[in-house]
Amino acid sequence: MNKTKKWFRDLFRRRMFVAFLILLQLLLIFYFIISGSNSIVINILLKLISILVALHIVAKKDKSAYKLTWIFLILLFPVFGGLFYLLFKFQSSTRIFSKKIDIIDEQSQELFLLSKDSYHKAAKELVKFTPLVNYLQNFSKFPIYEHTKSEFLPSGEKMFEELLKELSKAEKYIFLEYFIIQEGLMWNSILEILKEKVKQGVEVRIIYDDMGCFLLLPNNYNKRLASYGIKCVVFNKFRPFLTAIQNNRDHRKMAIIDGKVAFTGGINLSDEYINVYERFGHWKDAGVMIQGEAVWSFTMMFLQLWSICKNSRENYLDYYPWQDKKCTIRSDGYIQPYADSPMDKENVGEHVYLHIINNAKKYIYINTPYLIIDDSMVSALVLAAKSGIDVRITVPYRADKKLIHFTTRSYYRDLIKAGVRIYEYSKGFIHSKSFISDDRIATMGTTNLDFRSLYLHFECGTCIYDAKCISDMKEDFENTLPVCKEITLEDCKGNVTTRFLQDVCRLFAPLM
Repeated sequence: MNKTKKWFRDLFRRRMFVAFLILLQLLLIFYFIISGSNSIVINILLKLISILVALHIVAKKDKSAYKLTWIFLILLFPVFGGLFYLLFKFQSSTRIFSKKIDIIDEQSQELFLLSKDSYHKAAKELVKFTPLVNYLQNFSKFPIYEHTKSEFLPSGEKMFEELLKELSKAEKYIFLEYFIIQEGLMWNSILEILKEKVKQGVEVRIIYDDMGCFLLLPNNYNKRLASYGIKCVVFNKFRPFLTAIQNNRDHRKMAIIDGKVAFTGGINLSDEYINVYERFGHWKDAGVMIQGEAVWSFTMMFLQLWSICKNSRENYLDYYPWQDKKCTIRSDGYIQPYADSPMDKENVGEHVYLHIINNAKKYIYINTPYLIIDDSMVSALVLAAKSGIDVRITVPYRADKKLIHFTTRSYYRDLIKAGVRIYEYSKGFIHSKSFISDDRIATMGTTNLDFRSLYLHFECGTCIYDAKCISDMKEDFENTLPVCKEITLEDCKGNVTTRFLQDVCRLFAPLM
């Protein structure tokens, strides 16, 4: 007990020290700007900078919501708003990181296609989805695969059960990449298997995000894992400096075993995801298990990010499982895994979602923990509903972040007026991220419907075409509706103060 208290005390002190340093930097910046602005010349110069920055923002190729937020801040603080934008946006650390990604991508991109190219066959069989297949393979460079099957995992508990089974079968390597890892029943059970596998000669690598684990893991936890023989990288270590790169977190969640089995979805490695304890009522989550050729894309995604973090060059071919023998998995539809990076300004996750919405003919069912979206996504959902498509969205009733949930509810009115049906999960918090449409296509992954996830984080997911998994996902969605409350326009009325505050929150949504 004393050891636990000491660990928590040390963790708290370190985190508070980091927060103090960041606050101190903010205060110093404001002090120097405000004190300097007492000079007429400096005041005029700072305002001129703000005007030029505002013009730059307007001309920049970026989301209109981001532009509006920054321009509003500059109008609100005309003296130092422009300078703060420059300090925040134009930093060498971001450019260096982006350049590293470009180099690794150039070195390894063609290796995604080591398996037989199924594009032409898929294009013939998936005529309705050819634009999306083409976008992901020929532009974003994520191949579509056959000789692959998928299994829908309707809860964290089910995913945990299957993950333990597959980890126990590992023969060559295990790669884990998660936004959150927290000590407890789930992680400790996994860790015991990893330790045993290391003794058997299995290579084990882990990437976890430092911000995601900021209050959850001891300092230098990667060194503790190294003492067990587990290779570990902490993604984008959080440092007490005001840098834009701190916004770019590794929000991906995936486990890869021998390049033959992969897991992804909304489930992190923490006990709340399997309802060992409840923070926000019952935690409703989901994942998918992929087997076969498509796992190679997940393997490549992991190895690319590992190379970026370690500044090393991997021998990717060493991890390709189908060099000496063909994959014998019997095809169950087509699978097309994909990743999204904030550094290339190509919003892959958003474009996948928009493709599914815009091509739906009968229905679109969406699970998301947050619903904070820009005009293009709102327009797509509204147009689909007005066109007679059955559009339904489930979101949580219980909030994990009250301000985010308050802002989510501000989008209800416009969507419901257009015919979108919105349900709040009455039993607690729904965290799964999935789109299901027309019994033929679905996507499951880590991308939330919010600005941070769509545009700032590293994410992953998989498109599933014409597989049994899709009907399982649809059935789970429909079975969840009876324990949800459907939101009506009457529920959205609110008072003048509430609506005003929601409008203000929507203005600052890109910064949440």
